[in-house]
Amino acid sequence: MSTVPNKHDQLIVDYIKEHQNDFYILAYGYVKNRESALDIVQESILKALSSSGRLKDSSSIKTWFYRILVNTSISYIRKNKRIIYFDEVPEIESPVNTHIDINFDLYNAVDQLDTKHKSVIILRYFEDMKIEDIAFILHTNVSTVKSRIYNAIKKLKKIMEGDI
Repeated sequence: MSTVPNKHDQLIVDYIKEHQNDFYILAYGYVKNRESALDIVQESILKALSSSGRLKDSSSIKTWFYRILVNTSISYIRKNKRIIYFDEVPEIESPVNTHIDINFDLYNAVDQLDTKHKSVIILRYFEDMKIEDIAFILHTNVSTVKSRIYNAIKKLKKIMEGDI
């Protein structure tokens, strides 16, 4: 890491502080283990700070950091394929308490998707990202993201109906 601060360094630090819980929830969605999720977030922060010079425009900080976080999560899964963790379910506040069972079933269904489909669903519907931003984060084109979302929704419907 260079000793000369980049013009975006403070912006990155502020962004990380403001959204650290979101990062943890996203990482946890991939690995389902508290310690591993925290490791992923920490590694992502280190990568972001060490490559802050690559951030060209401060308005793209969200997609830039999420790209780092998603790639770090996927790399972690690939490196630790054989290890299966069972940990507590993260506390996620539901806006309407009457939908807790539905939300729990949905989270379980999303967890059953493969990594490519899980990524697009989490980023689109849980992180409320635009399709163009998802394409950038996942290093793919917009039509592929749309296709994956469509296929993931079909799979989720089958899982939720008990057909899988």
